[in-house]
Amino acid sequence: MPTHTYPHTIDNGAGERLTFLRRVPGPRGDRLEGENVVAPGFGPPMHVHHYQEEGFTVIEGRIGYQRLGEPEQFAGPGESVTFKPGEVHRFWNAGDTDLRCTGYVEPADNFEYFLGEIFASAKRSGGPAPHPMDAAYLTRRYRSEFAMHAIPAAVQRFVFPVLVAIGTMLGRYARYADAPAPIRR
Repeated sequence: MPTHTYPHTIDNGAGERLTFLRRVPGPRGDRLEGENVVAPGFGPPMHVHHYQEEGFTVIEGRIGYQRLGEPEQFAGPGESVTFKPGEVHRFWNAGDTDLRCTGYVEPADNFEYFLGEIFASAKRSGGPAPHPMDAAYLTRRYRSEFAMHAIPAAVQRFVFPVLVAIGTMLGRYARYADAPAPIRR
């Protein structure tokens, strides 16, 4: 369920800005449409959306993208890239100027909340990555929907639960009191 009016922009403070434009109802759930601007060399690490299709159309610049186990590929203005649900992937700005794309995620599920909180934590931390305690909490809470393949499995399985326990004891996660429930299918 959306908690924002549109358009709504998130910025990680380190080269990535995403503007959510609208949610469009569909047979698989809401389609979340947006625009992103990515600085040269930046983009999310290898990750997966278990239930969601993610697509981009390049408006300006050059996108680099890679599916797990495949070589890097590139697309330019007017070209589209789509990642199917369950397809481990990453993308980045492979050019020398800002990359600007339109895109969507379908069904939206908790994508807007999850990514908004990851970006907010990164911005608070002053770097491209969220604070480790926030990353631990959010990736554990929403692991039925998303997975960060760039983070070693042992860290996610053994270190993250310890960080979440410590963060809980310290009251660090009060900001997530109204977090939506994870989607399980």
